[in-house]
Amino acid sequence: MSENENEELDMNRLMQIRLDKLKELQEAGKDPFEITKYDRTEFSMQIKNNFEQFEGKDVSVAGRIMAKRIMGKASFCTIQDSEGKIQSYVSINDLGEDSYKAFKTYDIGDIIGIKGFVFKTKTEEISIHAKEVILLSKSLRDLPEKFHGLKDVDLRYRQRYVDLIVNPEVKETFLLRSKILKAIKEYLDNKGFLEVDTPILNTIAGGATARPFITHHNTLDIDMYLRIANELYLKRLIVGGFDRVYEMGRMFRNEGMDIKHNPEYTGMELYAAYQDYNDMMDLTEDMIRTVSNKILGTAKIKYEDQDIDLESPWKRITMIDSIKEVTGVDFNNINSDEDAIKIAKEKGVEVEDSKKTRGYIINAFFEEFVEETLIQPTFICDYPVDVSPLTKRKPSDKRLVERFEVFIGGREYGNAYSELNDPIDQKGRFLDQIKQREAGDEEANMMDEDFVQALEYGMPPTGGLGIGIDRLVMLLTNSSSIRDVILFPTMRPLN
Repeated sequence: MSENENEELDMNRLMQIRLDKLKELQEAGKDPFEITKYDRTEFSMQIKNNFEQFEGKDVSVAGRIMAKRIMGKASFCTIQDSEGKIQSYVSINDLGEDSYKAFKTYDIGDIIGIKGFVFKTKTEEISIHAKEVILLSKSLRDLPEKFHGLKDVDLRYRQRYVDLIVNPEVKETFLLRSKILKAIKEYLDNKGFLEVDTPILNTIAGGATARPFITHHNTLDIDMYLRIANELYLKRLIVGGFDRVYEMGRMFRNEGMDIKHNPEYTGMELYAAYQDYNDMMDLTEDMIRTVSNKILGTAKIKYEDQDIDLESPWKRITMIDSIKEVTGVDFNNINSDEDAIKIAKEKGVEVEDSKKTRGYIINAFFEEFVEETLIQPTFICDYPVDVSPLTKRKPSDKRLVERFEVFIGGREYGNAYSELNDPIDQKGRFLDQIKQREAGDEEANMMDEDFVQALEYGMPPTGGLGIGIDRLVMLLTNSSSIRDVILFPTMRPLN
């Protein structure tokens, strides 16, 4: 018999013991699953952080048994609630013989309610002297003893509910995540942005270069796409007269999975009329710095083995100049596709046949040589128009667009434009993207005639910004994988 089969057999035996206990309770008319509510007055950390206020007073708490020590006619147990853990002293003199006998049968993982008064033990541990203990829910499975090791990382993601019970630091990460999201929204609300909702089901997958998930609407009998971005709808609202809008929500991209990517993730996009990408740089820097200071109390943070300074002014540099800094290759002096292809061959940079243009090669050079070197916060500006189909061209060089991405710790965290509001130019770029799709690029943009029509009504000069919220949470919680900051990440089925 294999080790896994032995473990499964042991689990089944232990579960049967708990099922037998449950059956006895039910036959005695004490089924815990028939209890519909429990009136608790306090949480563990409220009591422990305010002992002077609670000493000697009666309280009612509830939580999961995490530890238990039986000592004849008196025992100790530790319960865990949503805030933390607290110990309880339980004795036969206080509960009575029958209730104390029942308490001794409770298992680790069972959820109980305790009523009693607050005191300190001889070892100065803040505890509850129990007068009443009631079983509120029976745990039919043993909590694992070694759930946090690296070998169990896949199991932790699959069974996040157990992960949250036995690994307190995991719960803290998601509490921080909630606070970070709230702080971002408060920041934008205070800047006059309006939070809105736009469709998740789209007839066109637009607003980004990504492969979409496809579904089918039975009543309309049409294929539809889960959104890969909410950009085009938000810009329609700018056309309609809203000056500042944002939306934070789920995006879906049918792409690879790694420590930086999950097919379903949280993104946030915002748009501000009468602003440009320089304003978006100012907003991005100030927002992330403000959120870090509010949530962590500092803007100088640690990410893995790197010291990151979010406080100092962030570096701003063009893509072409960043390539020159790292490689010595200056694309300001390389003006033809032929010369760009030549230098790409010399440096070993590979580009698909359909993308052998100066613009695509500049972008490939950046991704190959520069991106991973950008440890401190850096705005990379002025991207080639080839890789930016929704962005306004630079007046000084029509081959480039007013776009930036922000990099921290060698990773990209945000993408922003001076938004393209010329409907004729926009339609032409959509047509170019269609050619890319016909050449086999499944991530290229689709034609969105309605969006072009919206632009034909006139959209003011607009700055737009998109931020990967999960990556930002990773940064501010020092988490190494995107799966560590998504409660239920996408997983391959076990069977």
